Amino acid sequence: MQVTAMRWWLARHDRIRDALPALVLIVVAVAATAAGKSGWHEPRATWVAWTALSCIPLVFRSRWPLPVVVLTLAVDLTGMALAPDHAFTPAASLVALYTFATRSSRRTAWTVGVIASVMITWVYAATHNEPLLVGTSLLRFDFAIAATGLGDAVRSRRLHLARAEARAENAERTREEEARRRVAEERVRIARELHDVVAHHITLVNAQAGVAHHLMRTDPDRAYEALAHIKDNSRAALDELRATVGLLRQSDDAPDSRAPIPRLADLDALVSGIRGGGLPVSVSRTGAPRPLAPSTELTAYRIIQEALTNTHKHALAAHAEVALDYGATVLRVTVTDDGEPHAPKGPGTGHGLIGMRERATAVGGTVTAGPRPEGGFRVVAELPLFLTPATT
Repeated sequence: MQVTAMRWWLARHDRIRDALPALVLIVVAVAATAAGKSGWHEPRATWVAWTALSCIPLVFRSRWPLPVVVLTLAVDLTGMALAPDHAFTPAASLVALYTFATRSSRRTAWTVGVIASVMITWVYAATHNEPLLVGTSLLRFDFAIAATGLGDAVRSRRLHLARAEARAENAERTREEEARRRVAEERVRIARELHDVVAHHITLVNAQAGVAHHLMRTDPDRAYEALAHIKDNSRAALDELRATVGLLRQSDDAPDSRAPIPRLADLDALVSGIRGGGLPVSVSRTGAPRPLAPSTELTAYRIIQEALTNTHKHALAAHAEVALDYGATVLRVTVTDDGEPHAPKGPGTGHGLIGMRERATAVGGTVTAGPRPEGGFRVVAELPLFLTPATT
């Protein structure tokens, strides 16, 4: 904890952080020049002075790394030339080269590092009358190269960690966005299911209740029949609502968690309920009827259900027709009526048509709806018989 707190404090005080190596180098210079074979003695003022002078630019090494390299190198090389009797080590230049390598590109860092290494080696060899590539001259070359290499390694590690952190943040952000998207899609799906179930059955119950109320005194038998239809539709509504709410309680997506799912095999029961509400409906099938993917059958069923519900609720229709055309690759569903679209029986929200289009799009199909030239309204849905991987 103390180390972490110290790093955090130094990160907020750049000048102090940059000056720490300079203080260490000055202390080392004093200690090194005061130590001798016979014990401690007076520090060598010249060596300490040149070391302190070369360390001054290090206070700004993070802000201006390249100018600091130039200044420290100039002071160290001048010290080598003017005080050749001292075993001068360009320590400040090594710190500056390391800092520059951590804050520049690899190519630039190595270019500056090699040039500085050659200059240090050449000046030391020339002022001390030593061969260029042997002994202590070569050792100073190695020091400068090592400082540059260490700085480059630190820069690479920091870049790698930064990229890893960025990828982790992006992955986390992507997961959050994906979660929000899935929640939004699930809310729309549940809202669509509830709308289809409630709107259809409540419309039929309302119509049948009106029939029963109208015939209660004049034709009790037909009123009793209407009440029986109300009972059946209420039970069907409760069953479908229970199945829909059950989806919210499931922790997985097991097949039995989605049962019962309406299919085209249940179309006759759907049409029977519509007829019981007072709207004659005929059903025709062309092509070769065959079992389809559950999602396609559910989509076709819900589109037919919503179209007939809208006809019963909003149009003064005397008849409606449902046509299923099984093509080679497409199931074409057509629902028409002879009502008056511009004479609604009640207010509507428009969610029904939106839901039909959303359902068709989810399985890769399309829905078009609009008034017919000869009167009435038509809903046409084209659904693929074979789902592509993108829509499954």
